[in-house]
Amino acid sequence: MKKYNVAVVGATGAVGNEMIRMLEVRDFPVENLRLLASVRSVGKKLKYKGQNILVEELKKDSFKGVEIALFSAGGSISKEFAPIAAAAGVFVIDNSSAWRMDKDCPLVVPEVNPHDLSKDKKIIANPNCSTIQMVVALKPLHDAARIKRIVVSTYQAVSGAGHKAMVELAEQVKAIEAGREPECKIFPYQIAYNVIPQIDVFLENGYTKEEMKMVNETQKIMGDGSIKVTATTVRVPVMRGHSECVNIETEKHLTAVQARELLAKAPGVIVVDDPSTKKYPLPVYCEGKIETFVGRIRQDESIANGLNLWVVSDNLLKGAAWNAVQIAEELIKQKIV
Repeated sequence: MKKYNVAVVGATGAVGNEMIRMLEVRDFPVENLRLLASVRSVGKKLKYKGQNILVEELKKDSFKGVEIALFSAGGSISKEFAPIAAAAGVFVIDNSSAWRMDKDCPLVVPEVNPHDLSKDKKIIANPNCSTIQMVVALKPLHDAARIKRIVVSTYQAVSGAGHKAMVELAEQVKAIEAGREPECKIFPYQIAYNVIPQIDVFLENGYTKEEMKMVNETQKIMGDGSIKVTATTVRVPVMRGHSECVNIETEKHLTAVQARELLAKAPGVIVVDDPSTKKYPLPVYCEGKIETFVGRIRQDESIANGLNLWVVSDNLLKGAAWNAVQIAEELIKQKIV
């Protein structure tokens, strides 16, 4: 099997670390692995297959000889370096929001739209974490009955805001238990023992950027701009794993039994749905797993063609690192790279 020269940009971050781990877990055909980060991380060593690999500074000439680059270093870095890498012939899979709505960049979830990949589109966008898990669950239902409208409320883990946010939650819990006032540096309010109905900044329409990402990205990934989407995104005091309450209205009638059967056969989906024994997806059980878990599948009795779903996935894996590596696998599978 052919092997590839791979770079991970933002290698020392939480998602960068998971990208490296996913490359190892999947036994991705790596010839050489180059780990790139900012100057302050230069000299650090990260493990890959038992070896210590030195982190190098990200520079304009860092992509010589590289064939696939996984980016997880923020939008401004991606805007600067992704075109440089692409011009050098590298297939860039970018985890930031910088390229997601660019008409010339495919926005890909391999279970949903692998056909959007092509040889002439070198920059590939990795979608928003909460969008990824939702469309994985909805694609088989859309194919069977065509979804007209989606109403989604998310319960998003603090890891979606980075490692410092995870530390903040842990420190706030300790402070409160010790009778001290919790410090708020990452979030606008205390997140321990609380929920915050704001992720990212508010826009003029009253929605947050995170909510509008779910609207716009869903339509692009599903290839159907007529799907109506409304979202409310909420940060909850969970370390890892996003949960979503998803309500859909379909053109054709689809029973809960039929939906359960379709989802049980769908790639990347595991159905955990037995209310009689209190079995349903929980973020604590989904952590470290690459699949999207679906349960609480039931009819929406308020409309003729409605269904309710509970969707949970590890936001650092399927919501980020695993989806990126999965796209790289798809590039190889389709003989694009």
